Amino acid sequence: MSNSTIEQIFPPKASLGQRLRTALTFKKSSELKQYNWAGYLFISPWLFGFFTFVLVPMVASFVLAFTDYDILSPPQWVGWANYERMFTDARYWRSVQATFYYVFTAVPLRLAFALAVAMLLNTNRRGIGLYRAVYYAPSIIGGSVAVAVMWRQIFGDQGVINVVQTLLGLPSISWLGNPRTAIWTLITLAVWQFGSPMLIFLAGLKQIPGEYYEAASIDGAAPWSKFLNITLPLLTPIILFNLVMQVISGFMVFTQSFIISGCTDKPLDTTLFYSLYLYIRAFTTFEMGYSSAMAWVLLLIIAFFTAIIFKSSSQWVFYGGEEK
Repeated sequence: MSNSTIEQIFPPKASLGQRLRTALTFKKSSELKQYNWAGYLFISPWLFGFFTFVLVPMVASFVLAFTDYDILSPPQWVGWANYERMFTDARYWRSVQATFYYVFTAVPLRLAFALAVAMLLNTNRRGIGLYRAVYYAPSIIGGSVAVAVMWRQIFGDQGVINVVQTLLGLPSISWLGNPRTAIWTLITLAVWQFGSPMLIFLAGLKQIPGEYYEAASIDGAAPWSKFLNITLPLLTPIILFNLVMQVISGFMVFTQSFIISGCTDKPLDTTLFYSLYLYIRAFTTFEMGYSSAMAWVLLLIIAFFTAIIFKSSSQWVFYGGEEK
């Protein structure tokens, strides 16, 4: 639409009331509808994917959560029986315990390590871009099956870790077979995948004005004092974003646990995460109704903790320009 056409429809000297009436009339015109259809046409691939692969499966899952369904026979309505079953399913509660332990341990460690590396890489030295790419690489491939298999081999009975321990005269450990150490192999893998939050932290660090640090240096502030009083407060919006994203991904972790445990009960379900147990119920025992109910409970758990994080953010997140 040309500028002359816009000026004819909305004269510059028209009053506010005249402009509103003209806008309401123009909204109903065929020309505006033509532009609307063009916009819908452009986003039609996304709309098709959303309705086909997101909205419809969600509605179907919600309905199946109240049924007994095994794929082979028609679903039978059971009401709240699937949700009541969770209270007496001991293995379900072990998966909840393992998932909570993983999230509340791996997420803080990953964020702390990512922030430490980001601060080390926040320089203008030669070749620093190469180092950033190298440190980011584990996050690109860290969630793949190949890396999970490699991790299982490294911590296996004949893996690199035990070989090094033997050379040092230390006893070998069954890292994946010991309930006390099995989950820590997955936590270590999660910390190793620090690249994504590290890059986000690095972007936030570059937005902090250098004048703040110069003024603090003139006042004689120590490096640790600069970090606590300048870096950390100004990074709180970035910390909030990373925290929310990492908590959500932590609750949905699947691949690593699937490869390490192989859908078995060893070692004592300590690596049986929620998503893995949901997968077992859905695609091993074909209890689609029960697994759908589990999926909706997981959604509520994630929503609950995300809401807590956002609710508490007013107490610890500082945005530039606001007074505390």
